[in-house]
Amino acid sequence: MNNIGVMGLAVMGSNLALNMADTGYKVALFNRTYSVGEKVMAENPHDNLTLYKEMEDFVNSLEKPRKIIIMVKAGKPVDLVIDSLLPLLEQGDIIMDGGNSYFKDTIRRHSYINEKGFRYLGVGISGGEEGARFGPSIMPGGDAEAYSHVEDILVDISAKAYGDPCVTYIGDDGAGHFVKMVHNGIEYADMQLIAESYSLLKHVGGLSNKELAETFTQWNEGELDSYLIEITSEIFKVIDEETDKHLVDLILDKAEQKGTGKWTAEEALETGTDASLLTSAVFARFMSAHKEERVHASVKLHFNGETTEIDNTQTFIEEVRQALYASKIIAYAQGFDLMKRAAKAYNWRLDYGEIAKIFREGCIIRAKFLDRITDAYELDKDLPNLLLDHAFSQIIETYQPTLRKVAAMAIMNGVSIPAFTSAISYFDAYRTANSSANLIQAQRDFFGAHTFERIDKEGAFHYQWSEDNEA
Repeated sequence: MNNIGVMGLAVMGSNLALNMADTGYKVALFNRTYSVGEKVMAENPHDNLTLYKEMEDFVNSLEKPRKIIIMVKAGKPVDLVIDSLLPLLEQGDIIMDGGNSYFKDTIRRHSYINEKGFRYLGVGISGGEEGARFGPSIMPGGDAEAYSHVEDILVDISAKAYGDPCVTYIGDDGAGHFVKMVHNGIEYADMQLIAESYSLLKHVGGLSNKELAETFTQWNEGELDSYLIEITSEIFKVIDEETDKHLVDLILDKAEQKGTGKWTAEEALETGTDASLLTSAVFARFMSAHKEERVHASVKLHFNGETTEIDNTQTFIEEVRQALYASKIIAYAQGFDLMKRAAKAYNWRLDYGEIAKIFREGCIIRAKFLDRITDAYELDKDLPNLLLDHAFSQIIETYQPTLRKVAAMAIMNGVSIPAFTSAISYFDAYRTANSSANLIQAQRDFFGAHTFERIDKEGAFHYQWSEDNEA
């Protein structure tokens, strides 16, 4: 009998199946288009893999309780696969969705499947093609008892950080896919911050691609050590064989997205969370998509200012590095704050230290920096915000003058840096004891009699601001 089944044999599904097979598990394979499965088997012959043409044979080949992971495109295809599976399953069998599903869809499916006597897990998987093949970061949420049946498999195929598996049970119903969504939101912000650093180094600092490669290589040897910094250093080294030019300079500046960043922004609005840095990265991708309009605007709208002369290039590089690191801290602070507020809204019990641990390897945002986040939550599991952790607050205290300087320099030189400016604005807003929102409340009460609270007495109040303003 097979230990587990994989439905959907595109890149992620086939690589995950091969990972399981390499780890010693007998894996049943099924793909709606049988020829796709045949191609996978031909290219990856493995004694632990068995391909089935009929779904019923695929299901019957599995040991009980049956464990099936669906690796198909998020949305309606997941529902269609579930509906085709359910008549073939028995009570207690386990369905896992390993795709990038919207967490509210997972909540709905979890309830629907449980009511029918089956068990469901929404499993966030990060790391791309390589991660799926050799060890991803895994974020399972849903039926806790179901997780106990698949825990060994997920632990064995996961990435390892200092020997610890990068997988942990996240929480009920949609918690796993929610955390994966926030992971992607942080990923958007991290990528945008790196892109803005590149823009500053290139357009203000005047660095060549060779110098950029050297700079990012050096950064990856210090506190910015991470997967995204590492691959960025490699990108600047690649020469296009056809043109003998750097490939990065030939790539159209339109950044695409699959939707998880947009979902993160929407959920920040739903939960009342300031995730302005994360959302600025989503909006930056929207702006990048309007290439023709931007080209037209570049002719009509002109920079009217004085460019900065960089006296010491190495000093400038270090200033950008510090600004990037400080902003990175703020991006993660917003991501974990969003998790905290969502946990309250959806009645999840999230362990933020464990979540930080499973991000340390396998996933796209994996970084040395995550050790500090793990330490922060181990010191205080109820930490309100990462910026309040002593270690992080000390780093921000040291680097914030440089972040301010770099952000101001970019603005004065006409370089768009929405993520950097959102980072310092968030920091200043969060540390402001008395904000300007009192004026907003006065305005709301003036034109709409929405009332306001006072700092000197209890209750809700309305003031007759003028003779024309009536409640």
